[in-house]
Amino acid sequence: MPLIPARDRLVVALDLADVATAEKMVEQLNDSVGFYKVGLQLIYANGLDFVRSLTAAGYKVFLDAKILDIDNTVAKAIESIKHLGVTFVTVHAYPKAMRAAVAARGDADLRLLGVTVLTSMDDGDLIEAGYADTSAQLVAARATFARDIGMDGVVASPTEAAAVRRIVGTEMAIVTPGVRPAGAATGDQKRVATPRDAIRAGADYLVVGRPITGDADPKAAADAIVDEIAEALKGEDA
Repeated sequence: MPLIPARDRLVVALDLADVATAEKMVEQLNDSVGFYKVGLQLIYANGLDFVRSLTAAGYKVFLDAKILDIDNTVAKAIESIKHLGVTFVTVHAYPKAMRAAVAARGDADLRLLGVTVLTSMDDGDLIEAGYADTSAQLVAARATFARDIGMDGVVASPTEAAAVRRIVGTEMAIVTPGVRPAGAATGDQKRVATPRDAIRAGADYLVVGRPITGDADPKAAADAIVDEIAEALKGEDA
């Protein structure tokens, strides 16, 4: 995978109430951020036109659609998303869904990410949902499927990034939500790490929302995280 500059590794999650609020946030962040995540909250608030405006303005977009359905529906969804100009789209890392997505994507310039286990879930949550595996075991199994099926990357918590890197090698992207600066509230996230630790564990892209969008000075918060990413990358080279 080519070298990714520190600024391009930060993906700001625009998990906001409406497009107008998201547009204001992008304006506030200005040139500090070049990559944004648009997830379910904004998608269902007329967010797809906003996605088109972001890509038209030269921003990279991670469309966090978390697709999971029958094969035909997954394929048709990917065929529609191919024309939005986004960089990443997420598919839950079930083998059938990932195979359908890879086939539908074809040679389009769209990178498919398999969602392993949500960062808001721990082993107890998985047991309640009917899984026998621990979160680490399920992440490893799903990362292996994603690699073998031909996905472009996986979404996993920073606590599993090192193990996932050993599974997927250097050609697949590891995208980590659940990233919190030291001292920041974790909220509903259960498997978390600091930006520095996530990068050193092998993450390529860090998804950060509330610690930036909820800060009194979002631009300064984003700049601080980019600086921390850059310092972590220097440590890797040392």
